Amino acid sequence: MSLEAHLESLMRKHGNLETEITHALSRPVPDQVELTQLKREKLRVKEEIERIRIETRH
Repeated sequence: MSLEAHLESLMRKHGNLETEITHALSRPVPDQVELTQLKREKLRVKEEIERIRIETRH
């Protein structure tokens, strides 16, 4: 997989996680454990996206 394709994949995953978080928050009683896991994964993906962007600038 090319770096560009990997970056696009990560961006899609980040968007999907945002959708999952929004859906989880819309429940009458959101599962806090699930929300925490989703938010951590979203942050991990965001950090990887930023790392790739920084590395490709140099």
